[in-house]
Amino acid sequence: MALHFTSINSGSNGNCYYVGNANEAILVDVGLTCKEVEKRMLRLGLSPSKIKAIFISHEHSDHIKGLAVFAKKYKLPVYISTSTLKNSRLMLDEGNVFSLSHHQSINIGNLKVVAFSKHHDAADPYSFTVECNKVKVGVFTDIGSVCDRLIHHFKDCNAAFLEANYDTEMLQNGSYPYFLKRRITSGKGHLSNAEALDLFLKHKHEKMSHLLLAHLSKDNNNPQLVETLFKAVAGDTFVKVASRHEESEVYYVKAETSHDEVYSFNPDLYQPAQLNLF
Repeated sequence: MALHFTSINSGSNGNCYYVGNANEAILVDVGLTCKEVEKRMLRLGLSPSKIKAIFISHEHSDHIKGLAVFAKKYKLPVYISTSTLKNSRLMLDEGNVFSLSHHQSINIGNLKVVAFSKHHDAADPYSFTVECNKVKVGVFTDIGSVCDRLIHHFKDCNAAFLEANYDTEMLQNGSYPYFLKRRITSGKGHLSNAEALDLFLKHKHEKMSHLLLAHLSKDNNNPQLVETLFKAVAGDTFVKVASRHEESEVYYVKAETSHDEVYSFNPDLYQPAQLNLF
């Protein structure tokens, strides 16, 4: 069974990522309004009825803006850490809220979702992998630095959303005030293009089929620049920037089938008594 995935939106104006199979799906973050998420899913031919749960990475508004309304409308369970919920100040249905913890594994139908903690300036932030039938998609954004946890999970992914937030030179020479530049590069802010590229080059799965570059800065990055940077070394991996203005295409990834199996005919399975000749 294949996994399909798309970025509903990716950037400081709102983040929402969809990962699922033919029967069920999950959202990671709902940083757009409920109406906007619905509109974009409709354009993609994706039904909200397939969404069975929402996972929240952290409490910043560009990740939770539409959460309360979307979860209430579709009566969806929300997986969110206790500290994140407290700092979000959202009013969610207590009966449909489930706590997250580091390296927790949650089964949503045939989907296995694993949460793990990351470096970011939030109360208790998480990244996620989603697995089905030995196929794994990672959602790795809002990351201040590459750590062993990120490496461990990234290298097992067949596809991933990976933050490439800023170009170092553009940030240094840009108009952001010093305190904001320092926050971004502090180790608890965001990944630069260079840091994301280094992770990709050193630790990508040999069969990684798709890489969606995510959460690009509007002011300190350039989609063409970063896409070109990665494509130059991507080999067979498909690389695309996840837009901050619109949804991406729906991409598919599935486990490779073995080509070593040889067809053999077993006559015992095809006796005349089994055939209807009349």
